[in-house]
Amino acid sequence: MYTVVVLALPDAIAFDMATPIETFGRVRLPDGRPGYRLVVAGHEQSIQAGPLRLAIDEGLDALERADLIVVPGRNDPLQPSPPAVLAALRAAAERETRIASICVGAFTLAEAGLLDGRDATTHWLAADQFASRHPAVRLNPDVLYTDNENILTSAGAASGLDLCLHIVQRDYGTAVAADAARLAVAPLHRPGGQAQYIVRNRATYRTTTLEQALSWIEANAHRDVALADIAAAAGMSVRTLTRRFKDETGQSPMQWVSGVRIRHAQELLETTDHTIDRIAAQTGFPTTSNFRSQFGQVLGVTPGAYRKVFRPQVSRT
Repeated sequence: MYTVVVLALPDAIAFDMATPIETFGRVRLPDGRPGYRLVVAGHEQSIQAGPLRLAIDEGLDALERADLIVVPGRNDPLQPSPPAVLAALRAAAERETRIASICVGAFTLAEAGLLDGRDATTHWLAADQFASRHPAVRLNPDVLYTDNENILTSAGAASGLDLCLHIVQRDYGTAVAADAARLAVAPLHRPGGQAQYIVRNRATYRTTTLEQALSWIEANAHRDVALADIAAAAGMSVRTLTRRFKDETGQSPMQWVSGVRIRHAQELLETTDHTIDRIAAQTGFPTTSNFRSQFGQVLGVTPGAYRKVFRPQVSRT
């Protein structure tokens, strides 16, 4: 039996704490024995977790007995973590104890220095902040989770369940993990990754000098748009436009156009029964094959598979 310690951090996200407790706590082996022993531990006797106040029975010394430590996200992941927690995590990593983060719990692992030079993910909304704060980490915001053997990370919310089921499969095999997935009423493996949940190039994006250009793209992305058209709408040269896009959005103008088209296509896939051919034409892609290719490259799933997830009652593709 493996011992799982769920770390109780101040300002923890209650969902992130409950996910490993419920998932690992209900795992049963073929002979009926539990697969995991669950412990909740922290450096304080009680913590505030959103609207909940939780009493904590175990101290940080429980981490010394852990086979797996799960670090939940915090509502404000930019707040410094308690030094005693960071020290305990570093000591556990030196013992080669497995450590997994859920959602923005990756900020805590990175703060402890456990992710430098490793692959990691976190909630897509916090990805830019994470990348800026921890440049030594190989961040991939498009995946549901990453596995570096002893250090694992997951993306937002439900991705924590994906990671827990992945760990169960590593520990006990597919049959036990499949039973755990059925208990959670969740697939053992979800198609695609976090990329399909990211809102691309949002209309509310704020930038110092490109508001006019972004508004024009939002209204005209369905047309045959050229770089010179965007520059003219913005009232600047192509060279200046390209430089400012790179500086302020990290993308080229045409990459931004593609992201807006994909977001518009996602909205149509979710809310209409239009064919894939029609959606490709409506959103500005030159051909259906081009639409399918770009959609798959960015989101990691086909338009039809995306529709099945977000508008499952529609089977027409």
